[in-house]
Amino acid sequence: MSGNTEPEPSESLKTFGAVLQAFREHAGLTQESLAPLVQYSPHFVASVEQGRRFPPKEFIDRAEEALGAFGALRKAARHLCRKSGLASWFHQWAELEERALSMCTYECRLMPGLLQTEAYARRLFENQLPPLTDEQIEAQLAARQERQRLLRERPNTAFSFILEEHLFLRRMGGAEITRELIDHVLDVSSLRNIELQVVPLVREVHAGLDGPIRLLETPEHQHFAYCEAQRGGQFISDPKEISVLQMRYAILRSQALTPEDSTILLERLRGAP
Repeated sequence: MSGNTEPEPSESLKTFGAVLQAFREHAGLTQESLAPLVQYSPHFVASVEQGRRFPPKEFIDRAEEALGAFGALRKAARHLCRKSGLASWFHQWAELEERALSMCTYECRLMPGLLQTEAYARRLFENQLPPLTDEQIEAQLAARQERQRLLRERPNTAFSFILEEHLFLRRMGGAEITRELIDHVLDVSSLRNIELQVVPLVREVHAGLDGPIRLLETPEHQHFAYCEAQRGGQFISDPKEISVLQMRYAILRSQALTPEDSTILLERLRGAP
């Protein structure tokens, strides 16, 4: 993820979160006991109450019913707004991420946000143009780390990552940050629900030359995609467009190293024996 696509809490989000918390406490429920009623994790409930996550429509409807809120939550949701730190197209994608059956990511520019270490992400934010304030950097770091919980909180979601070798060879932030990044990627890739492949530096035929690819499947077996550019991104729901991206991703999987060979390559890049 590029640096300008993470959320910053808005006053309307904070207000909605406070209203939700008030109704939850009035109902005598904890965040943990409300979570199964709205079919989201306790951490997601906490994030909404803190004004850090935009509540999806399904979340609002289920919370309204579970808490007997007399329509108050739906009315409060009408006044929700998002700050420019998270583009509208990515809000829609972020809501789908919370319940996805599978997610596929091909990246050739920088490490995907879900795989970044704090040090790597901080260096990216510190080098944003126009420059960010210290407060903006800390807010975006917190948002990115919060989103990374998806990898461990959703063990039934299948994650696939295809990364270019040069993302590690670039040494963004320096050699030490890169070593830490490789260690982190190797650790994450050991999870059963995560498959990671690396495209070697030399590849005579390449299906991903048009740029990054992100694909997602919902529990209803709907398929979506999005693509990022310098100053924004495009949310894609057209089946024809998605079919093309799925075809390219499938070929990329065959062109990349196997997960086992990718691990060997990363260990070698890190300098492991």
